[in-house]
Amino acid sequence: MHDWLVNRRALMKGLMLASTAPLVINTRAFASSCEDHIVRFGGIFAPDTMNPFASWGSFSALVSTYDFLVGVDAQRYPDRKGFAKSWSAADDNLTWTFKIWPGMQWSDGEPATARDAAFTYNYLQGSIGKPDELNAGWNNTEGLANIESITALDDETLRIVTKAPTRWALDNTTMIVPEHIWKNVSYAEARSTFRNDPPLVGTGPMILSEFQQGQFARFTANPYFRTGQPSTAGMVLVFFSSYDPMAQALKSGDIDYGNVTAAQWDAFSKDSNIVVGQHGTESRAYLAFNTTSGQGKGNTKALQDRAFRDAIGYAIDQKAIVDRAYRGHADLGVGLVMPAAADYYSDLSDIRRHFDLAEAGRRLDAAGYQDRNGDGIREDREGNPFQLEMITGTLSGTDEIPTAVMQLIAGWLGQVGIPVSVTQLDSGALAARTKAPVDGGGDWDLLLAGNWPSPSPDGLLSLGKSGDYVNRSYWQDDQFEELLSQIAVTIELKKSQELVDRAARLVYTDAPYIMLCYPYVLEAHRNDCFEGWGSEDAISQWGYFPLDRLRPHNA
Repeated sequence: MHDWLVNRRALMKGLMLASTAPLVINTRAFASSCEDHIVRFGGIFAPDTMNPFASWGSFSALVSTYDFLVGVDAQRYPDRKGFAKSWSAADDNLTWTFKIWPGMQWSDGEPATARDAAFTYNYLQGSIGKPDELNAGWNNTEGLANIESITALDDETLRIVTKAPTRWALDNTTMIVPEHIWKNVSYAEARSTFRNDPPLVGTGPMILSEFQQGQFARFTANPYFRTGQPSTAGMVLVFFSSYDPMAQALKSGDIDYGNVTAAQWDAFSKDSNIVVGQHGTESRAYLAFNTTSGQGKGNTKALQDRAFRDAIGYAIDQKAIVDRAYRGHADLGVGLVMPAAADYYSDLSDIRRHFDLAEAGRRLDAAGYQDRNGDGIREDREGNPFQLEMITGTLSGTDEIPTAVMQLIAGWLGQVGIPVSVTQLDSGALAARTKAPVDGGGDWDLLLAGNWPSPSPDGLLSLGKSGDYVNRSYWQDDQFEELLSQIAVTIELKKSQELVDRAARLVYTDAPYIMLCYPYVLEAHRNDCFEGWGSEDAISQWGYFPLDRLRPHNA
């Protein structure tokens, strides 16, 4: 699930500097016996609260409890739906009508209606511009400024009227919450202190019943789920901080599903008790430059120089990264948009860089970063030697970057006269260090990390959006922002594609990021306790599939 995120995963062993030691629970406490009919999933997650208005890191634990109105899965697969059963847009492309499942109930037995959906969105919209605006978590105000009204016409009909054409009504991933639980929660509480402690009340197939931070989340089957109570008795989501213990738990049967490394995938493919799968997703691995010139800047002004960043792009061999670090289980990195987002992907063939260390050296020389004293280390334009710090780790819900990627990049940059040290951090420390400088982040040079956006234009371009929490390069560009504003009010696909392509080209040429690759989701599940995993996307990266239809063997 996205923050299974698909696809998204682990700490790496130290390369040059020490990392913070992670907490790993004893999974034997949840060892599977098949007879209890509780499915166990492993993932690299670090949720801190079950409040979707206050956290970005709890998707994996909440997506089984709360529905999106529509979301990604409902648009991609005819048999997967969210809070809405169907939807349509009027000819003006401003008025959207959603039909909510008739007779749907919350997990506490209360009616779940269009009024709950209207409450969720209006609760968010009502906070806009207030001191406690709800912009600090998964459920946030993004896109709502373009909404004229959201109204429940009756229990089964929701109407959304927008100020300008936009696909936000379909693409937003706001989790619909029950009005009777949240109506008395203030904005100040919702964005900070309200923890939304279990048991939660939702409309998904699995309801969060227990949460132990850093260890696990336990779920029970929802007896009121709209298509019938799931056949499994419940679920345990086990939080890991690295792949190795997760693979051991999968091999021993302590968990039924886990994401794996390329090497583990190859090994598990030979195990008769385990089924492996892989598929492309929106995941992307990148090298980011700290481009800010103020608070939180890096240790050299070269990072702010487009010519310097462009030259570094010629020193990165994406094919070697895919072949050697990912064992072929990834697509070559190009721009912000990956092949899995087929509607908006472009290979940028007319402006693509190519791996050429000599060319990288020539461009660095031309930009004024030369080795003036012949010691093999380049100086900046003022004649001062410099060394870059590359920080890395795994942000909650994102893919692990293989150690080989760090080694390759550090090696290539060393060959062109730019020494690199590597600092490895756990997910919490990495998230803190890469926050916006105004929030205490910054003071690093290079960042090696991953990101898993939604397939919407806003998600695909989020790395370049000023002020977006995922824009970890701190890059800003007025022309890019103008394109974003045009995309936000464009519903026609061809026009949207043209605008996304222009925006992606801006980021590529200015090079605040070098896209390394688009990793595949590598997953493995045991075949001895449960069936019904499905042949495509064994675990949805954007929803709860197949938790609504998994069933014990011989059930």
